[in-house]
Amino acid sequence: MKIKIGDNIPNSEFYFLEDDGSVQKRSSIELVGKGKSILFGLPGAYTATCSAKHLPGYLNNYELAQKKGITKIICLSVNDPFVMKAWGEKNNVGNKIIMAADPFCNFTKAIGAEIDRSARGLGIRSARYSMLIEEGVLKNIKVEEDAGLCEISGAANFLNSI
Repeated sequence: MKIKIGDNIPNSEFYFLEDDGSVQKRSSIELVGKGKSILFGLPGAYTATCSAKHLPGYLNNYELAQKKGITKIICLSVNDPFVMKAWGEKNNVGNKIIMAADPFCNFTKAIGAEIDRSARGLGIRSARYSMLIEEGVLKNIKVEEDAGLCEISGAANFLNSI
């Protein structure tokens, strides 16, 4: 990862599908520039570990995150906003987790999280990580050495480390 603790979060556009079907863009700075946020990145919506552990982990530990002063939890993947919205609805995230898309990998590449999964037919994906951001500054980050695992970046372990 290129991004390090103490760095400002790069300004990039995240995409969202609104309830009316329109696609909206919001900057990463707009989302995490104020307050205390967790942004977790993962290889892809509906993939095995992402669906079984990473996203549900943050959903199940939402109250613990709130007790630690977290004001926003953002799930980021290189999928498109339609997929992210559908995946969020399937997992009943409601307003607990913001489902953000980075379809052009701009944020993912800016922080150095891109991984090439072309051999598996997936193309460029994101590494699996969780980061704590306060007022737009990276305060803590845990990156899995193997994106197929969800241990140090998993919600319970990450929340207990902050």
